[in-house]
Formats: sequence, structure tokens, C-alpha cells
Amino acid sequence: MSILHDHSIESTDLQRQIQLIVNGIEKASNRNGLFSILDRQGTVQYIDLPQYYREKNLLDRAEVNYKLEIQSIKKVFDQSHILCLFLKHSLESIYRYQGRWKEAEELGVQVMETSLRVLGEEHPDTLTSIANLASTYSSQGRWKEAEGLKVQVMETRKRVLGEEYPDTLTSMAKLASIYRDQGRWKEAEELGVQVMETRKRVLGEEHPYTLTSITNLASTYRIQGRWKEAEKLQVQMRETSLRVLGEEHPQTLTSIADLASTYWNQGLWKEAEKLEVQVMETRKRVLGQEHLSTLISITNLALIYRSQGRLKEAEKLEVQVIETSLRVLGEEHPHTLTSIANLASTNWNQGRWKEAEKLEVQVMETRKRVLGEEHPDTLGSMANLVSICRNQGRWKEAEKLQVQVIEISLRVLGEEHPHTLTSKANLVSTYWNQGRLKEAEKLELQVMETRKRVLGEEHPDTLSSMNNVAFTLKSQSRNEEAISLMKRCLELLEQVPGPKHPNTKSSLEALRGWQDEEEK
Repeated sequence: MSILHDHSIESTDLQRQIQLIVNGIEKASNRNGLFSILDRQGTVQYIDLPQYYREKNLLDRAEVNYKLEIQSIKKVFDQSHILCLFLKHSLESIYRYQGRWKEAEELGVQVMETSLRVLGEEHPDTLTSIANLASTYSSQGRWKEAEGLKVQVMETRKRVLGEEYPDTLTSMAKLASIYRDQGRWKEAEELGVQVMETRKRVLGEEHPYTLTSITNLASTYRIQGRWKEAEKLQVQMRETSLRVLGEEHPQTLTSIADLASTYWNQGLWKEAEKLEVQVMETRKRVLGQEHLSTLISITNLALIYRSQGRLKEAEKLEVQVIETSLRVLGEEHPHTLTSIANLASTNWNQGRWKEAEKLEVQVMETRKRVLGEEHPDTLGSMANLVSICRNQGRWKEAEKLQVQVIEISLRVLGEEHPHTLTSKANLVSTYWNQGRLKEAEKLELQVMETRKRVLGEEHPDTLSSMNNVAFTLKSQSRNEEAISLMKRCLELLEQVPGPKHPNTKSSLEALRGWQDEEEK
């Protein structure tokens, strides 16, 4: 039972006791308070309450209790009291953790507006509430709204706390993440490097926040296809985390999983598998089989199996993840939907089109209802469905759906966003399979040139476009142009992913075949 329901305590005494607690918290948490100093030293860290409740299987009970406590606080004080704001903030975090974005947004707006009115726009709790709402927008793919709030928080913290204060650097790191989501990688990299270098200087190279910034910068490199640079940082991160935090620490396991992902992107599947199995087994032992991080590890391992053509092993793991996710997270949770989409992909790779289509339609419709038609994940589902239709020779359906994806992507993401360019490249495949080679060539050339300008010539997506254009030219018997472009593509592939990568081997095989034809 809540202490607020204990009627033996007088309201005035309760108010006085609570105010003493609040004053103590504020004194400890202010810039020069003990907690803040220890936090900057890496001695203590904030507890992720939703994750704690999740680990203890208490999320549902926690939600009920928080709602009761909020109502009790309102009766004794009012909804603008600092404890009420704290409880709402925690409940908002639980909603966000469960992927209940609309409820999280509604509560987040309440907390932000009340904080602005009661505490003022420069109060740390107000800024935290704005940052949390930005995270909710970002999770819904509403990046412009998220960016506006993140910039506001960052600028205020710079002015009030200083450019090198931990909270300011966290704001900069979050803004870099939003740039990354929008495909604005140069801006993300510039901000990420600034955060990392400042944390190294102010906090030290082994501080947890410094290690996090190294991880974020490596992710920015990886997304750009700069795998060697990402790998170098990730190896450094893994070694430091093992030494400083220990082999079972969540941050250490994340660093190993990130390195596995970089190996996977380079086609180094055995190395990736070895690391991912290590992470999965440790998470099972430390966190339990049903923890979200464990489920993510199993999902990653299934993806590695699928890349090696070990489809039955991948399917077995994916079914296991779906069953656990449905029971623990619910049918509308983002991870549950992703796990179903992964199984659809494995079915697709086995030529089980009808099963794949049924699952992908289920995912698409749920995402439309929960996230909205314009969310990146919804667009991803629609794109997957296009591929399924295309592989069944249902060209008109594929084209109609793909045009719809492109139109939404252009409107929401912009013409240079990687997702927009990928959707155009998928339409090229539909044209190509229908023998509409001139239309395919025109659109693929447009995609290739944009990718060269935006992503760089060595980016994996750019190389994919070059490869596709070469095949389109070859299909039109423009052999000399096709061979010339494929040679350039192969030169870059041998530099970036390396000669052992499957894409490099495939391009080399095609080039040799074309050259043999010319010599006959």
C-alpha cells in the first residue's frame, strides 16, 4: 500500500517530510552536488527504471502502482508538484520502453508543459522533459520535431551549464543521433567527434560516457560503410570495456555485439557468429532468456545464419524470438514486429512466398495502425511486401506499392535520404524484371549519381547502384560501357569490403563472364 494512503499521517506532516526529501534530492543533484560530482566521475550512474522493472518482470505492476501514486499525489498536493512530475516522467519512460508512443507522447507533453510553467524553461528537470519528448518523436520517425527540441535543450544547457558539462555533451550526442537517423552523416560525425574528444579530455578515456561516445561514433562510421574505421574504434571499445567494466557489463556486451555487426557487414560471418554467440550466452546467463537484450542477440545470430544460407537454423531462432516477444512484450511492440518481419524474410529466402506475404502484411498493417503510414518502419514493411510481390511476378502490384513508398519517402524524408534512394532502387528492379530497361537505366543512373554525391563513391549503396547500372547496360548489349563500369565497381569493392566479401566475388564473376564473351 502507498504511504500516501496511510491516513495516520497528517497532511501537513506529510508535506513537510516530502519537502525535506525533495530539498535533499535537489541539493544532491544540482551541478555542484555530491550525486552530480560522483556521476561525472563515473562512480554512480542513473538507474534505468523501466529496464529494472522489465528485468524483474514488474512492468505491468509498476504501471498500475505509478498511476495510483500519481492520483494520490494529486489529492494531497496537486498535479504540478515535483513528485507528481517525477512519477509521470517514470510512467512515460515505461510507455516508451514498451513502444506505446502515443501514450508516452501524451504524458510527455503534460510533463513538459507543467515543468515549463512551474519550474521554468532553464530548470534541469524541464530540459530533461523536453529531451524525453524529443526521444518519443524520434522513435516515431518525426525527426524534424525531435531535432527542434533537441537543439533547444542543447543550446539552453550550453548557456546555463557550459559546453563541457556532462548534460550538455549528452544533448549534443542525442542531436548527433537524430542527424544519423536522417542520413546527415557528416553533421552526425562532426558532432560525435566533438563529444568524444571533449569527454576524453574532461572525464578521461575510460569513463563510461566517453566509451558511449566512442560507440556512437563507430555506429556513424559503420552506417557510412566505413567498416575499417568502425572496427578500429570497436576493438578499442571492447578492450577498454573488458578491462574497466568487466566481461558481463551491459556496455561491454554491447561493444562486442557492435563489433560482430561490423564483421557481418564485411562478410566475415564466422568471426561475427563467434562474437554474437558469446554475447547471447552471457546475456542469457546474466539477464535471463526473456530480456530484450537477449532477444536482440538471438535475432542478430539468426541474421548471421541467414546470411550464410543456414535458413532452417535461422528460422528456428526467429520462431523462438517471436514466441517470447509475443508473451513478454506484446504483439504491438516494435521488437515483436521486427522479429515477425525477420521470419517473413527467412520464409522469402526459402521461396515460401505465401507464408512470407501473410506475415509481412500482418506487420505492415500493425505498424500502420500503431506507428502511422509515414513511419520509417511502416515504409520498410511496405518495401518488403514489394519484394515478395516482385518475386512472384506480380509486377503491377509491386510497382503500385513501390510508387506509394517513394511518394511518402520524398514527402517525409526528402529526396536525398538513404531510405528514399533505396525505394527508388527497388522500383528499378521492378522495371528491369518487366524488360523496361530504358526506364530502369534512367532511374538507376539518377540514384547512383545522388548516392555518389551524398554518400560517396565507396559507400555500399553507391556500389550496389553501380553494379545494377552495369547489369542494365549489359542487358541492352552495351557491353563496353557495362564492363567499364563493372571494373570501376570492382576496384572499389576490393578496397572497401575487401576481396573476400560475397559482393566482391559476385561482381568479379560477372566481369570475368562478360570479358570471356567479348573474347569469343
